[in-house]
This record gives sequence, C-alpha cells and structure tokens, in this order.
Amino acid sequence: MKTIPKILVISDYRTTLTVRPEAEIFISLAQQSLDITIMTYAECAYNKKFKAAGIKIISFHPEKKLNRNEILFIRNEIIKGKYNILHLFNSKAILNGIQAAKKLPIKIILYRGSAGHIHWYDPTAYLKYLHPSVNKIVCNSQGVEDYFHQQLFFDKTKTIVINKGHDLKWVEDIQEKDLSEIGIPEDAIKVIYVANNRKVKGVNYLLNAFKFLPINANIHLILIGNNMDNDENKEIIKETSFSKNIHTFGYMPKPLTYVKACDVVILTSIERESLTKSILEGMLLGKTPIITNLPGNKELVTHEENGLVIPIKNPKAIADAILTLNNNRALLKKFGENSKKKMQTDLNINNTISKIKQLYYSLI
Repeated sequence: MKTIPKILVISDYRTTLTVRPEAEIFISLAQQSLDITIMTYAECAYNKKFKAAGIKIISFHPEKKLNRNEILFIRNEIIKGKYNILHLFNSKAILNGIQAAKKLPIKIILYRGSAGHIHWYDPTAYLKYLHPSVNKIVCNSQGVEDYFHQQLFFDKTKTIVINKGHDLKWVEDIQEKDLSEIGIPEDAIKVIYVANNRKVKGVNYLLNAFKFLPINANIHLILIGNNMDNDENKEIIKETSFSKNIHTFGYMPKPLTYVKACDVVILTSIERESLTKSILEGMLLGKTPIITNLPGNKELVTHEENGLVIPIKNPKAIADAILTLNNNRALLKKFGENSKKKMQTDLNINNTISKIKQLYYSLI
C-alpha cells in the first residue's frame, strides 16, 4: 500500500489576498487525502477553509529568529506528529524549523520566491537555504533556480521549479471600477502599476517615461501602493506634461477593481523579481503586461506574443512600449487575450498542486 505523506506546513496565512495561491495548494491536497497540518497565526484568515478541508490547524507561528522556546515547540510537534515532511515558507519559519528538525527523520522543503540576497560566502546563508539538512528548495521561477545554481558548492539537485499557479475563478467576481470618477476618459489607454514603492520597483523610471510621450497622448497612469505619493514621485510628475493624467493612491486592500478597468499592467523593477503577483493577476484579467527583462518575471511574457519586454532603467523604452500599445489597439487586445490563455495553461493552479504532490511522494 502506498504511504501517504504526513506534512507539517509553517507559514503566515493572515491575509487572503497575498497567500491565496499557496493556501489553495494545501486545501486541494487535503481534499485528495494527504495528511496536512498547518502551523500559522491564530487570526489566520484561512482557518475555516483549512478546517473544512480536513487540515489540522496549530495556532502558532515563530515570532523571533532562532528562538529556543519556539524551536522546541516545533520540535515537539514534529516528534509527536511523526511527520514525513516539513514545508517552510518564510524566514522565521525556516530559521526555527530547520533547527527543530535537527537529527529527526523528516525531509525539509523550503520555498523561495525571489532571486538575490543569498551568497555562498555568507555564513548566515547556511542557517537557511544553504543548510546541509535541506532536502529541496521550491523555486517560484526559473530565474530563482538559476540564482541558486550560481552559488559555489551548491548541490543543484536540491532545487525544483514549481510556479505558484492561479485560477481564473479567483477573479470572476471582480467588479470593474468606474474610472470616470477620477477623470479618466473611457477611450484612454489606462496603465496601472500595483506595488509598494521601493527603490527596486523602478517607479521613478516609469514616471520619467512620461517625459517622452507626446503632449496630447490620451494615456493615463494609475499608481497603487504604499509611498507612491512620496516627494520624489511628486517632483517627477510636476516635470512632465501629464500631471493630470497620473493618479497616485496609497495601499488598497482590493486593487483589482482598478486593474480590471485598465488596459495595461506594468512592472518597471530594476532587480530581484520572480513571478510578481500584480502581473499574474493582471494577466488573469486579460490585461497586457509590460515588464522589464529580469530573471523570473520575463518568464511570464514572450515579447510581442502576450506582452512587451523592455530593458531596465530605460524611461524611453517604457514610453515606446506604451505608445506601441496606444497606437495599435488590436495588438493590445491580442496580447491581453494571449496572457489570459497563458494563465489558463502554463500557470494554472492545478499544475502547481500536481507538482507539489509529486514532490512529496518522491521524498518519502
């Protein structure tokens, strides 16, 4: 008789929006009779769904790095539960979980969603991803796996690429925002960028791109995320001829109503990306992506097939890409349709679930 994996997952499921692609994996696997226990915060937004699927919930998540009491709590559960697999998803879970599993007969799987900040010469890396006890690292993109393979002395058999897939059903009930309320005409090309404004996101390059657009271009930009209206951005916007066409908002718990009303989802990051959630969701909604050619995200877009791929730190290239779509609405529609198809096939949640299940069985 085939042995059924017994899995202990440690992750943070307090918000449904950001963790849905991950949480839905375990709900489906539990429904397929895998034995799954999840350690997460007591205020976990997914608790009811997890329990309904037959998942055991332990209301605990490590709060500190390498904390003796938290390590002991996890270790006692591993011993008591006789788990085959320990699946860890974030830094605190990884640091404490690896130590908790020391010399126990359990396989350790880590998740990595972005490239960068792991170096073979950094001693602290051997407490997490480069720890010898780690059996597998699930990379969210080929770019992330390639980054691991660049590390000296790294065992390349430890990585596996499994994308966090999505489901078209997740966006079926999204209501489209009426953008006329903020002064955007219906016939305008509407570009949206959803991200927390950090240096790596390259928002300044996007705003500077508007200096290269024709003054009369019927193009509007919506920026959603923390710190989008900082002084630097305000100054750049003033320098363009499009101050009335650039609409900045802070954090929004449900930005997809705006995304659904737009034509283009854009990502102008300059480093450290994988498969960015805002681009994935835009593609789910049939929007055309413009992205920079970074490892990871460029796997989402085949240039001039389902979107446009541009070089980093290049405002002129950003402007040219936006103008290309503005001047060819048929192309804009085609790219959007192809992006939605790509989500249905290559980036479908069912593919992810199947690959994770195969991984578990291969390890036991």
